Amino acid sequence: MNISRIEQRVLHVLAQGGRIRHLRDGAHVVAVDCFDRDDRRLADCDLATFQALRRKGLVASCGGAPYVISARGRRSVRAQADNR
Repeated sequence: MNISRIEQRVLHVLAQGGRIRHLRDGAHVVAVDCFDRDDRRLADCDLATFQALRRKGLVASCGGAPYVISARGRRSVRAQADNR
């Protein structure tokens, strides 16, 4: 699967316990914010990146909860060193 650098960065944050909070206007998502496990906002995640991840099935939400990485997303993310 072809995943861009920004999508990889977002998936890596989600794999470490992050989440994507979304705002809906009826049935459509109109705004998203990506947060890592320490509640810091990731500036790279915008609506277009989120829609690409959702379309590819790499993120999922259950019952209106924030979006988290799916099983398919965990298999697709490349290994990356944690530089903390």
